[in-house]
Amino acid sequence: MTINPFIRALSLAGFDKFAARQGLDPTHMLRCASLPPASLRRPEDILSFRRYCELLELCQQSSSNALFGLEYGLYQGIDVFGDIFYLIHNTRTVGDALFELRTHYGFYNGAAQIGLDVVDGMALLSYRAGEQAVPGLPQAEELACGVGLRLMRTLAGGDWQPKAVLLRHPPLGDESAYRRALDITPTFAAPHTGLLFDASVLALPLSLADETLHQLMAEHLSGMERLAADEMPGYIRQLLRNLLPSGRATIERVADCMAINPRTLQRRLAQEGTSFQRLLDETRQGMVHNYLKIPSISMTHVAQLLGYADVSTFSRAFNRWFGMSPLECQKQLGLRRQPFLLQSRLNDRQKLTSTIR
Repeated sequence: MTINPFIRALSLAGFDKFAARQGLDPTHMLRCASLPPASLRRPEDILSFRRYCELLELCQQSSSNALFGLEYGLYQGIDVFGDIFYLIHNTRTVGDALFELRTHYGFYNGAAQIGLDVVDGMALLSYRAGEQAVPGLPQAEELACGVGLRLMRTLAGGDWQPKAVLLRHPPLGDESAYRRALDITPTFAAPHTGLLFDASVLALPLSLADETLHQLMAEHLSGMERLAADEMPGYIRQLLRNLLPSGRATIERVADCMAINPRTLQRRLAQEGTSFQRLLDETRQGMVHNYLKIPSISMTHVAQLLGYADVSTFSRAFNRWFGMSPLECQKQLGLRRQPFLLQSRLNDRQKLTSTIR
């Protein structure tokens, strides 16, 4: 299985509310795990799977709740699937839905795989991470079981119960706590992590199936990129867009967000035929034109948004990229610069005129 370090920030669905219920400060916990708090508002963001597992481990330690991951997964339920849920819920049967989940899971989680196997009349819905020595992975695996249980109860009925809940690791807390959370005591130190159930459930029809909606969602997902290992340059560009305004877009900071060594990052980018500096320049070039289209924005502010210490450094870089100054570029775009106060007054006047009309 190809090791892939990426997951979507959708994996943090409901984290702020659940962490607060556990007596934790969600923003503080995210920062402790080197994850950007803004990702709570941007479910499409790409995060390090290692950092995600570290977050769950830190939350478990800080809350003294050994089953933090499991209870968080039960709390998240189907919300963690985003658009995938609408795809799988509009199939014909429970088995079709789980097949779609297995097929499309890579759009949101490139660090793990969903399995669906049937042997001797029993079905196993399993979860397996590509990296098996990640601190906090047991919390992530229990979270996946909690989510899987909620999903199956949504598909097969609220009273649905698996024959067994399998966990690869020893108990993280008292076994009675597991039974209270799951209504069943898990089988620990199992070969797989997942849910074992009667395969006849796979044939159950889904009453709300809508073939047209299913097709629309399939087309929507086909336009998304899977979280593949060779998408590292795209991941870094996204990180840079988030980090540049804070002035922290260094290779050390980016490598830390990815939980890898800066030299390893440079080596992997070289294998992709690029470099950190090239990605940094390309990201800044892509951002700067949007900023320059705002007549009232100051060059000082643009420089700050792009992570430069001063205007002169920004202007030299801009001239190197495009062979002209930022002001010349604005003129070519047909924009006349306006003081911010004047622009605000013009906007207020336009609003007043619109109201009178």
